[in-house]
Amino acid sequence: MTQERIEAMRRRYPPGTEVMLNSMEGESHMPPGLKGKVDMVDDAGQIHVNWENGSSLALVPGVDSFHITDLPRAERPKQQPSR
Repeated sequence: MTQERIEAMRRRYPPGTEVMLNSMEGESHMPPGLKGKVDMVDDAGQIHVNWENGSSLALVPGVDSFHITDLPRAERPKQQPSR
């Protein structure tokens, strides 16, 4: 991922942004509908989230599916798996 793309993600997902999980690959204890707040976007472009269930697993854009919850539904971009 390019530095430009990572900076764009940091603007899109600033700390405190509320997200909702649609699916997280390989993590059965992370159910769809789980909410969390963004902590940071790291240098690899992973979105670190403090989840309601106490987990702090990062979202991997293009692998995990999620959306921002504080946007009107019509404006929500969904992050879809890249497969």
